[in-house]
Amino acid sequence: MNRGRGQAADGKPSGQRRRRTPPAGRDLPGQRPDMLARIVESKRQQLRRQKSALPEAELKARLDDAPPPRPFAAALRAAAAAGKPAVIAELKRASPSKGVLRRDYRPRELAAAYRQGGASCLSVLTDREFFRGEMAHLEEARAAARLPVLRKDFIVDPYQLYESRAGGADCVLLIAAALDDARMLELKDLALELRMDVLIEIHDRRELTRALLLQTEMLGINNRDLRSFATDIRTTLELLVDVPPDRLVVTESGIRDHEQISRLRAAGVSAFLVGETLVKDADPGARLRSLFFADADGARARPEARR
Repeated sequence: MNRGRGQAADGKPSGQRRRRTPPAGRDLPGQRPDMLARIVESKRQQLRRQKSALPEAELKARLDDAPPPRPFAAALRAAAAAGKPAVIAELKRASPSKGVLRRDYRPRELAAAYRQGGASCLSVLTDREFFRGEMAHLEEARAAARLPVLRKDFIVDPYQLYESRAGGADCVLLIAAALDDARMLELKDLALELRMDVLIEIHDRRELTRALLLQTEMLGINNRDLRSFATDIRTTLELLVDVPPDRLVVTESGIRDHEQISRLRAAGVSAFLVGETLVKDADPGARLRSLFFADADGARARPEARR
């Protein structure tokens, strides 16, 4: 797609919505949004307990029994190459801002429904304190759907990567806002060494600049403002112009209707991570299919696909 430099997909100057963020590489709780700071600090306390109960050496020994990784990024690219939306359907029991999202939360059934609905991959929240998740949920979902699975958590330590691969994760999320540059690079390299794909999540242009230095295959653009928690797909549309065309962009959060999907696909976005819209529906699989695949021949907003 032809987009002028410095101009977003919706015709607005790409710098118009730049947000103030901490300098790259800083990891000071006072400069991060309160909720993210709380979650990260809780995660570090939890990790101290986990390492005491199961030392890292013992955890590493479990890697030999881990199932072979499934190609996560490749599954998304295959869908995009076929002209279809590449959907990462998320299993999320609760959120800090909205509480319980689904009371009858059954990971096996949800995962199977998502696969039948057309998902290319799954994302599973495994944070216990704030999202009521478990690593067991990932293992159940992966076994039920036989799709590549992203572990969605607040990963701040190599221990969590060994835990992820031992539990069957095929991909991990690294959140730029929660990590300094050195730790983000360290975790990315280790994840790849463990044969997991990596999705780097960013929220603004400064984080995008940092993430691009890592040269990962995938880049997640989260449409949620970490300060207000409001979602706006213009975040993806405005940052997209600065992403090299060889990167696989995944738009995250706030995807609710056909009009949004059409705008994003017309801009060249082919991969979508969708959770709340699906998990709150009485029939998540049917909701996924109606949202993304109502036009079976793919005629709806066929994108000028980014490869």
